[in-house]
Amino acid sequence: MAKLKFSGSLRHRISSFISLNGALLSTYIARALGQKMEPSWEADMEIGIRFWRKQFTKAMAEPDMARGRAIFDSLATETDDIYDVTVTNSSEPNGVWYTPEHIHSDATLLYLHGGGYTFNGPVSSRFASMLAHHSKARLFMPRYRLTPEHPHPAQIEDALAAWTYLTSQISADKLVIIGDSAGGHLSLMLLQKLKSEQLPQPALCIGLCPWTDIGARGDSLFENDRFDLVQGWMALKFGQWLDPEKIYGRKKLSPIEHNYAGLAPLYLQTGGREILHDMICDFAKIQEENGAQIMLDAWPDMPHNFQAYDSMRQSSTDALSRIRQIIAASVDKYDSFEKSTATRTVSNEFDFLAKGK
Repeated sequence: MAKLKFSGSLRHRISSFISLNGALLSTYIARALGQKMEPSWEADMEIGIRFWRKQFTKAMAEPDMARGRAIFDSLATETDDIYDVTVTNSSEPNGVWYTPEHIHSDATLLYLHGGGYTFNGPVSSRFASMLAHHSKARLFMPRYRLTPEHPHPAQIEDALAAWTYLTSQISADKLVIIGDSAGGHLSLMLLQKLKSEQLPQPALCIGLCPWTDIGARGDSLFENDRFDLVQGWMALKFGQWLDPEKIYGRKKLSPIEHNYAGLAPLYLQTGGREILHDMICDFAKIQEENGAQIMLDAWPDMPHNFQAYDSMRQSSTDALSRIRQIIAASVDKYDSFEKSTATRTVSNEFDFLAKGK
């Protein structure tokens, strides 16, 4: 059962609550007619997909993105999971520390949030708390500048500043860069930036449903629209906002066009029902051919950023467990693995970890 968290103006709260009830009504009517969105999904998951799709659509249609963010953030849906995490703001660099009550890992996570480079609110904070709680590691989330007000290279500059801040205190071999969606894109681009600046690589880079091509790639980009909270047209719009004057171009700003051989080991997760599924799989295959250290886990029944469902879905629980295990193996050198329900599409996990060491 999802909990509702309201914020912002009463008008936005009411509008979002109406949208949520519209998603609920649409879902139950469709299911009564025998039209499930996905056979394995329960009604509450379909309601959430429809609601967040509507929120993205309304927010991105606003000429003033500050107003769009207010609409998007006015109602957040959360699982019943409780995260024992202390949240502390940082001014230099601008960001937030998430510290679990019980730390069991020597790793520190640099978390680059998702949201298409355009949104960062309660949803991102909840995701950060979830990752810190399950990994049992300290996590820092920089508040990087957002598009469309601040196009590239603002985000990579802020990510590099956060990396510089962390490495002034912590050895790079104890750091893990992790990002979801656009944050996954930024995580991958940060590895290339570290390479060009001749700076040390982290122990591991984790991409959760990462955006690997800012252009149109793969059939899933539009064929999975009916399953996903993010739509193909949205991904293309986020790409336009990242490089509005086309100064840098798709090739420079798409991780899939870069070579990750010799850089930090990569661990990726994707859902088979998300719009980015095909480009993530393409990226993994290309980088394996390049000789990069890479492993990809895929959960065929899951949409974009499915990890956020946590205990509501077994696939999400399994994915979070895998994240914890990979961090422990890469930083703490602990090699015990639980059975995964994911499809292993690239690399054998033990070969991957051996290379990573």
